[in-house]
Amino acid sequence: WRVRAGLSPGPVPHPLLPAGRARPSHSEPRGRDGRGEEEEEEEEEVEGWHQLYPGHIRTSPLQKALLAAGSAVMALYDPYRHDMVAVLGETTGCLALPNLRDKMKNHPEGYRILQERPRISLSTLDMARLQGLPDGSLGREYVRFLEDNKVSPDTRMPPKFVDNEELAYVIQRYREVHDLMHTLLGMPTNMLGEVVVKWFEAIQTGLPMCVLGAALGPVRLSTRKLQVLATELVPWAIRSGLNASCVLNVYYEQRWEQPVESLREELGIFPPP
Repeated sequence: WRVRAGLSPGPVPHPLLPAGRARPSHSEPRGRDGRGEEEEEEEEEVEGWHQLYPGHIRTSPLQKALLAAGSAVMALYDPYRHDMVAVLGETTGCLALPNLRDKMKNHPEGYRILQERPRISLSTLDMARLQGLPDGSLGREYVRFLEDNKVSPDTRMPPKFVDNEELAYVIQRYREVHDLMHTLLGMPTNMLGEVVVKWFEAIQTGLPMCVLGAALGPVRLSTRKLQVLATELVPWAIRSGLNASCVLNVYYEQRWEQPVESLREELGIFPPP
């Protein structure tokens, strides 16, 4: 349309950018994100596309497949590359995430979580209050887990590649309660503990990323740990995952005072071996 109107052609599309995105010219005025106003208007008005949530990056099915393959290789090479694990979860969860969302919508507590969108981070947690709770309570044991393993709830990456705002929150919620799964299951953050939690989460969520981690994570374990994993921990994790109700349907922020053992019984998680 630019040629018919007698205008100069727009920016030439760059082969590495998602479809519909053009490489900006240095002469165009830049917005806060480095793009020109005209480019932003064309992107939203001509193509009808807009960012679904902060940080969202639109990708085609082919781009998602390439991201999934690349992130899977990197995550297997280094399981502690949380950024690659996050990308893998987002680009392969197209079937599992809607199923999890529906489970939450059909549960009163899960539905309230979807409506209120609580977040678990250092800015939302009253760490001093949680530290002052009785031993054995969810809040106190959660803080103990964070301290003992030197981890922080703020290390969970925000979603980028999920093309649905509600599903993006579902995977964000899954990430933010991951450390609570460690707490409920009594598992540390070493490779053995992560594999056990991944088995439980694979059964619970159906996320391919969890299935892959559960199946291939043990290759890094010693023979002795493999024996313990195969004979004790994996059977327990599978039985607990199948027996437990959906762990995303718990408003953990309102359960800090509840004893861990009580919450395990409520959910249907068997005591750790």
